[in-house]
Amino acid sequence: MAEHMKDGPSAPRADAGASDRTLEGTADPGARLFLDFLSSIRPQIDASLERRWRDKVRDVERYGREVAAMAAEAKSLTLRGGKRFRAGLLVAAYQGVAPDAPLEPAIDAGVALELLQTYLLIQDDWIDGDTVRRGDRTVHVALAEVLGDVHLGASSAILAGDLTWSFALGALASAAAPPDRALAAVQLFCRMHEDVVIGQHLDVVGRAEDVEQMHALKTGSYTVRGPLALGATLAGASAEVVAALERFAAPVGVAFQLRDDLLGAFGSAAATGKPVGNDLRAGKRTAVLAAAEGRLDAAGRGAVARALGQKDASDEAVAAATLALEACGARRVVEERLSALCGEAEDLGRALPVTEHARRILSGAASALRWKGA
Repeated sequence: MAEHMKDGPSAPRADAGASDRTLEGTADPGARLFLDFLSSIRPQIDASLERRWRDKVRDVERYGREVAAMAAEAKSLTLRGGKRFRAGLLVAAYQGVAPDAPLEPAIDAGVALELLQTYLLIQDDWIDGDTVRRGDRTVHVALAEVLGDVHLGASSAILAGDLTWSFALGALASAAAPPDRALAAVQLFCRMHEDVVIGQHLDVVGRAEDVEQMHALKTGSYTVRGPLALGATLAGASAEVVAALERFAAPVGVAFQLRDDLLGAFGSAAATGKPVGNDLRAGKRTAVLAAAEGRLDAAGRGAVARALGQKDASDEAVAAATLALEACGARRVVEERLSALCGEAEDLGRALPVTEHARRILSGAASALRWKGA
């Protein structure tokens, strides 16, 4: 394979923090508390990720430049952005159950979640044919450039995802928790992964009759429900406490994806770190498209059809489809549903059986998802 090598592993070239801005700019005190909490734990998560990836890349260099490139691209994606939202929820739940316990097990588990996110993004970008993620080349595109071949790049990216998944599982398994809690956490992690795979498959084949159920599987499972359950489990929470956190997680998980759908349709590349219109060009049945069904007039249906699932759709075609989705009221429907879910979650968060500080942080996470427009 060496004869295909062109360049070494890529380094971030664009705004690595672009995706962070999707939760910024709110004046809500609860949201600010949550965002400040994320800022307080992010250095520990990032430092651990940096150290672990540095060691991993060095370890695999002995197998050749191609293998090192595969690992280095996964490392680059992990480190060049991301809000650490999932790790933040995990740590908040852990501290909310055991405020005086050592933080290291929660940091290790948070690192595992961020590695899981990297693995899923690598797959998602290849499935959707996306070329940009977090302001730089997606892993399959970068590796195609490195290896000098599109198919080799895609194959290497799939294997980079596999490597990252095993890395994630190893990080969680190494958490310094009592054996029974560690085993329960690994079992939770594997169930969470299975839910994501099922939800992703429903998304890929476009057969999700219930878009919110798909979101609960594909996104809510590892973005909210899984992190909260992992943090509480590692802290020794009772089944009742875990169940209460999972009830809180249900509306937050769907809200997170609805917000992502709104950003995908009406956001900006500067805010998301991805090109505008990707979801339309990929033909994804997002909540916005589901809301548009039965609301679009003939002209609107035509405008959407000229962009939906058309990978080569022009920016003008995407803009026309976006205008049609807004004009028919689909945007308003999704925004109202998002607001209702955030309100439900804020109420549930204020009654959680965890410490008062954790209740405020978790309620603030729901507040941070409120849509302020794009």
